[in-house]
Amino acid sequence: MLDYIVVGLGLGGISFCQTLEEKGKTFMVITDESQRASQVAGGLYNPVILKRFTMAWKAKQQLELAKPFYQQLETKLGVKLDYEIPVLRKFASVEEQNIWFEAADRPGLDYFLSTKILPNNNPKVEASHGFGQVKYTGRIDTGTLVSSYKSYLENKGQLVSTSFDFENISISDEYITYRSYTAKNIVFACGYGLKQDPYFGYLPLNGTKGELLIIYAPDYKEKNVIKSSVFTIPMKDDRYLVGATYKWKDKTNVPTEESKKELVEKLGTFLKCDFEIVDHVAGIRPTVVDRRPLVGRHPEHKNLYVLNGFGSRGVLIAPYASHQLFNYIENRAELDPEMDIARFTKKYYPN
Repeated sequence: MLDYIVVGLGLGGISFCQTLEEKGKTFMVITDESQRASQVAGGLYNPVILKRFTMAWKAKQQLELAKPFYQQLETKLGVKLDYEIPVLRKFASVEEQNIWFEAADRPGLDYFLSTKILPNNNPKVEASHGFGQVKYTGRIDTGTLVSSYKSYLENKGQLVSTSFDFENISISDEYITYRSYTAKNIVFACGYGLKQDPYFGYLPLNGTKGELLIIYAPDYKEKNVIKSSVFTIPMKDDRYLVGATYKWKDKTNVPTEESKKELVEKLGTFLKCDFEIVDHVAGIRPTVVDRRPLVGRHPEHKNLYVLNGFGSRGVLIAPYASHQLFNYIENRAELDPEMDIARFTKKYYPN
């Protein structure tokens, strides 16, 4: 009998599997790659919400856990995942500079926000008011992470590449059976696919479509992440990620001309050089109404669990939420109440 079946292999599934392996637990993963939010994510780990100059939820705590977590994955998989890159927030006015300085005096933010205004030294960028720098930031190469971890599990015989069929699950008090597999617990970490889950589909997962461009801009020569109305993230060979859009009605993974036009127009407000679009990708972020993850046990089935709802900050939240869920299941530790699905369950399961 397995200890766990894990459904889904995005950031949540990978983080939970890595935690299981660290703790010596046996598991099998089932995934059909229908949800592509992790593969197409920008992958930034940035503790500050730059639109409002506020701290993201538990960002410092999450960052302290995430850094060594991804270093361990780099060693295990033999790939480079963590690229430490400063994030520069372009100021639109003197007023924005002043708001930045006020934010930098707040407890928590003072650790991450530099109080030195950086002048613009890139002739291909329009930034007459300079930049504010966020410290301790970077990018996780989520595409490489997902593909490398998938290969790792395939080589160990721990991956089944197929859609999960809920008609084939049997639940008892002591274990669950799925086709030929029996396990003590099952964890659903399937992103926006949760909407088709008959056990956890009641949870208020909204889903927000995000689209990114990859551009080739040999004259840009920018080594930092620039955040303005869109961000640009340097990759290899004069290529940059440009994103992202936020659409609430379209729930497909299909890139749209509308979003491409939006990204190009916003990029043109500060990038002053020619570029070529070499790729255009889309995915559905698993977002929640209160902007907190969905983690916990099913109210009626004690061996069914959910790990979901990371939104656009999955690279930071996933290791933290995975450790929380593991300790909840195995060590009977309390879940962080802000992420516990109990906050929604009473409405649907009043008893």
